[in-house]
Parts: sequence; structure tokens; C-alpha cells
Amino acid sequence: MDQKLNITYITLDGYVELNKYRFVYFVIMFTAYILIICFNSTIVCLIVIHKNLHEPMYIFIAALLMNSVLFSTATYPKMLFDVLSEKQIISYSACLFQWFITYSLGGSEFLLLAAMSYDRYVSICKPLQYPTIMTKTNICILVVVAWILPAGQFAVPIGLSADTKLCKYYFKGILCNSTVYKLHCEISAVLNIYGLICLINILFLPVLFVLFTYIRILIISYQSGREVRRKAAQTCLPHLIVLINFSCLTTFDVLLLQLENDFPTIVRLIMTLQVIVYHPLFNPVIYGLKMTEIYKRLNRLFCPGKRG
Repeated sequence: MDQKLNITYITLDGYVELNKYRFVYFVIMFTAYILIICFNSTIVCLIVIHKNLHEPMYIFIAALLMNSVLFSTATYPKMLFDVLSEKQIISYSACLFQWFITYSLGGSEFLLLAAMSYDRYVSICKPLQYPTIMTKTNICILVVVAWILPAGQFAVPIGLSADTKLCKYYFKGILCNSTVYKLHCEISAVLNIYGLICLINILFLPVLFVLFTYIRILIISYQSGREVRRKAAQTCLPHLIVLINFSCLTTFDVLLLQLENDFPTIVRLIMTLQVIVYHPLFNPVIYGLKMTEIYKRLNRLFCPGKRG
């Protein structure tokens, strides 16, 4: 532990595997960061600029992609600095903040995907009621709740952990998460139970809701005509792909946290890099290629001489 001005520092030992080729990894991660910002911001700007994209589905997509920008901006600068550093340390308060940002934005992503599935359900299964249900006010409420609810829930364990005494000062990983509990002198049963409740509220319930709505959409589409099935496949498939991808990464992350000692450092590192590199790049690519209106706008932006 290093203490300067009464600040507690934690050593991050997840960078051990990167030390040998640190400059190569720095270039790769810096390039990934720039691509994440550019890809996500481009689609968000297109949605903001073009009025025909001011529909609920695209507003939710913009909010989802903004999550990736916020997450990357909150995590990449510190990681890039650490890759080039001889000793990787982080203050305990900064570690808690990193944990808070990571989990809050991760939770909001599940809630936004649930809101998007509800939007598709109303659009396909209740088209006549769609304008009265998916109003601007309701959309704003859904987006705000998706951002504030996870932040409010995860603020509680962060606040309770702030003044907790530490007995360990070596963190296994490159990004702070709930395994910070294992640094405490006494692991609180209350915090563990509360964390489980948060996991159910922010992860399992939204996923179950999404699965329920898509099953309903599948049933209605099967009973309807070809046009309804085409619309359902065109608009729902990208959301479903993103949900499956993010759910798998989150599940692996949770398993790694619970079975931390059974996995080598390189496995934890690879899974963390999947979350911080692959997923933020995956979302804009999927929505840019699979959502017809966004694809058309991207085509006109980058290939002005090409129609479509």
C-alpha cells in the first residue's frame, strides 16, 4: 500500500501479461479507443441530425451507443496510462468510481435493450396503439430510468464500501469491479446479498422481459403475413444479437468474479478485453449494417456518389 495525503492506493496486477509488449498493446488499445469513439459518435450524430431518425427505436440506439462512449472515456485513459507505467496503481476511491461507472452503464444497457424490445413489441403487436404509447414523454422517461436506476442501485454498495478498512492491496485485474469486496478485512454479508438483488433487478429481470417480448413478437409474426415477419426480422434481429453478445460477456464476467482463483490471469485479461474492446465496437457495427435507415445514412455520408 502507498499512502500519500492519506490516499489509499491499490496495485493492479492484471497487467503482468502485457508488460513484455507494452508499447504494442498501447498502440492497439489506443487505436481501439479512437475507433470506439468514432464509430459510436458517428451513428449518434446521424440520429441527432436527421429528423426521420427521431423515432423511439433510433433514440434508444443512440442512448445505447452513448453508453459505449461514456464507458470507454471513463476507462481507457487510465488503462492506456497503466500500460505504459512500470507500476500500475489506482487510488481506492478511483477504483470504487471505476466500479460504479462500469456497473451502472452495464446495467443501463440491459434496461435500454428491454426498452427497445418493448418498443418493437408495441410496434409489431399493437401498431394502432403505438403513437399513443410510445410518446416523446414516455421515451424520455424510459431513457432516464434506464440511466438513473442502475446508478442509484449501485451507489449504495459504493457508499458503504468507501470507508471500509482494507487488508489487501493487490487487485487481480485491470478494471475495478465487485471483487473489491475481497480486499476488505471483513466481507459484508449485507453487501453480498444486496449485490445479488442488484444483479437480479438489473440483469436477469430485463433479460427475461426481453425474451418474453420477443417470444410474443415471434408468435404474432408467425400468425401474420410475410410483411409483418419481414419487419420483425429486420428490426428485432440486431437487438437480439446485441443482447445475446452482451449477456454472454456479462455472464462470463460474473463467473470469473465468483470463481476468480480457478482462472489464470491471462483468461481474466482476455475476458476483460472482450468487454472493453469487442463489445463497444460490436454495437455500432451491428446497428450500422443491420438497421436499414442508419445504413443508408452511413452510405450517403461515406459514399456520397453512391445511391442507397
